[in-house]
Formats: sequence, C-alpha cells, structure tokens
Amino acid sequence: MKLPSPNDIVEDIEFLDDWESRYQYIIDLGKALPKLDESERQPEYKVKGCQSDVWLIDETKGDVLAFRTDSDALIVRGLLALVLAAYNEKKPEDILAFDIDAYFQSLDLENHISPTRGNGLRAIVGQIKSLASAKV
Repeated sequence: MKLPSPNDIVEDIEFLDDWESRYQYIIDLGKALPKLDESERQPEYKVKGCQSDVWLIDETKGDVLAFRTDSDALIVRGLLALVLAAYNEKKPEDILAFDIDAYFQSLDLENHISPTRGNGLRAIVGQIKSLASAKV
C-alpha cells in the first residue's frame, strides 16, 4: 500500500474543517495498512512505551529500510500510518535527517492526542531512528 507523502497528508489535514474529520482521515490511513499475521506479533517486535500494543518489523531492501507495523487500536494504526509516510522505504540517512517534529507540528498532533499517545508516538519514532542509526 502506497501512503501519501507527508506533504500531501499535511495538505489533506489542513483542508479538513474539524478534528473529528481529521481523526477519521487518520483512522482511514491506518485501516489501509496491511495487518501483521498473528505469528508476527511476537514480543521482540513490540514497541515499548506505547499504551496500546504496537509491533514494528524492519526489513532492509537494498539501501532502504522498510517497515511493517500493526496495532490493536484504530487511532494508533492511523498514527503509525503517519509515521510510515515519513520513514518507510527510505535510506537510513534520510530517516535520520527528516524533521519529524516539524511534520507533527504542522499536523497539530500534540494538541489533539493524549499525552500517553504522544509518548507512544515518540517511542515508535525513537525505535525507527535507532534502527536507522544502526544502518548508517
């Protein structure tokens, strides 16, 4: 599944009038992500620091990192889609160079998700950056 670019996501979010519509857009992005097989939902793939169950599997494809991810919560799957739009199938140095904080600020996420969801989002980003750092 090809996600929209971060710039396209920001434009789409800005176009929507209210946060109810924006949440639905984010949830719809998450619904479009392929689910992991039950056999892939292993403890070694779980992201620590998330309120919901989140799994992250990384694969190296040539010189890029690809990620497969899943969660038991719809809104979290949507947040994962936002992260994957920024990081999936990118070179490790591009992952590390991408200003994820500016991206999240342009989406106004921090003001519209709970602090625990925000901590989980930072944990996911931290794990992806750690994986990318190991490949540089």
